[in-house]
Amino acid sequence: MNTFKTALLLTALTLMLLFGGQLIGGQRGMTFALAIAVAMNGVAYFFSDKIALSMSGAKPVTREEAPRLYQIMDRLCGLANLPMPKLYVIPEAAPNAFATGRNPRNASVAVTAGLLNVMTDEEIEGVLAHELSHVRNYDILTASVAATIAGAITHLAFMGRFAMIFGGGRDDDRGGGGLSALLMLFLAPLAATFVQLAISRQREFAADASAAQIVGHPFGLIHALEKLGAYNKRIPMQTDPSTASLYIVAPLSAGSVFMNLFSTHPKLEDRIAALKTMIVTR
Repeated sequence: MNTFKTALLLTALTLMLLFGGQLIGGQRGMTFALAIAVAMNGVAYFFSDKIALSMSGAKPVTREEAPRLYQIMDRLCGLANLPMPKLYVIPEAAPNAFATGRNPRNASVAVTAGLLNVMTDEEIEGVLAHELSHVRNYDILTASVAATIAGAITHLAFMGRFAMIFGGGRDDDRGGGGLSALLMLFLAPLAATFVQLAISRQREFAADASAAQIVGHPFGLIHALEKLGAYNKRIPMQTDPSTASLYIVAPLSAGSVFMNLFSTHPKLEDRIAALKTMIVTR
């Protein structure tokens, strides 16, 4: 069901981009919008992992440097039938983690030093299983596609507003087309953002459920999420907003007034409740 919802939301984003391009600039506008999306998706597909790792300050670690991390990941990769990802440690006190990479053979998982310090092995196992689930479900690629399409819509709307200010735009505004284009210029970027955030939240729920299935129980992940929520309030992790959606918990959420409305993640209480439901149904 989560996969179906994600597919519907991605379709909505794509249609928004194409129809918005047509309303704002006619056939040429639609073609231009599609070209932007293809170009941005290409960049995201091949380089988003390197960009995310670089922006987070993640450092690669060897088996000798992080034997505990490698041991847990080895076991999980065997359970999930996945190749070993590249492992990184982020020199941050706040516990957190993220995965990136366009497919399982090009995946990387980064954890903070704080996560290794405060989590038990069972909790780390739950966190890493969550991140491996993102890899197995191609969620990083899905998120990259959603982000680039949403970005293309925003860029297109900006160009449309710029053209309108300087007297450009379409001259075939028959049948209310001008009003439709005007609404698209201002509402499309906001709508695209909400759809992108909805996709991100759906994939978090799916990764939690998949992690519990890989490990065989949800207890480690439940305890890890509870601990992550507590530490995230005490030690907010100030990272770049463009990479916030990658982390297992939103690192910039502490004290945000509009956290629920604009969050890339579901509320931790809802995620924990969903995992506890799995215990009841087992």
